[in-house]
Amino acid sequence: MARPSKATAAKTAETLDRKTKVYTIPRGAGILFRIKSDAIIYDNETGRNRQIRYCPNEPSVYADEQSSNAIRAHVLFEEGILAVPANQANLQEFLDLHPMNKANGGGTFEIVNTEAKAEVDLDNEFLLHDAVSLVRNSSIDELMPVAIYLGMDTNQKNAELKRELLMEAKGNPKRFIELFDNPTVQVRAIIKKAVDFQILNSKEDGMYWFDSNRLIIATPVGQDTVRVMTQFCLSEKGGTALESIKAELEKAEL
Repeated sequence: MARPSKATAAKTAETLDRKTKVYTIPRGAGILFRIKSDAIIYDNETGRNRQIRYCPNEPSVYADEQSSNAIRAHVLFEEGILAVPANQANLQEFLDLHPMNKANGGGTFEIVNTEAKAEVDLDNEFLLHDAVSLVRNSSIDELMPVAIYLGMDTNQKNAELKRELLMEAKGNPKRFIELFDNPTVQVRAIIKKAVDFQILNSKEDGMYWFDSNRLIIATPVGQDTVRVMTQFCLSEKGGTALESIKAELEKAEL
């Protein structure tokens, strides 16, 4: 049996490597958008301008390589999308070379990087799975700081609170996961808890010790006292106050 030529082998490898390509018109496509089935491009290989045409039954997209019976066909985007399967190699090549393609300096349509999109979709799926797992596998005590930070009603039943947290996790999994590692979330929960246990007294003008009514930190006009106290406790200066609050909370919870 005769071996295929190098050119034939290269063409076969190229065909096997082909995949469906998806092209999109980002703006102003409407229901149907037609791309002209011929265009003039600069051919780097020959160093001259050449006409390309989309003719489904022709092996080449270059007009000077097509037969006299070449028949052009419309190139239509539906709802701004055109998916071109691997067996329509000439249409893929025509669109890849077209001057209206963003890759060639045009501004009408562009190819969708389906592999990159698949990777992003997969990463999002993993993030969603991790966020949901946090709600499922964490104790209510571990979830409480996040619930407090998000302003949820912490007096509701545990199952109802977890359901609310689950919805939050599904809505924005990346942000939800980051909240668990955010020191601001943990400290804010401690401050809110200390206010509830009457260890701290939150007023418009500042945060006070409940028993002595001694001012810990003043609140600037128009700012939230709990937020100001949280930032203070996260600072080096407020570290002592935070340790005292934690110690008082431990006593209150015994």
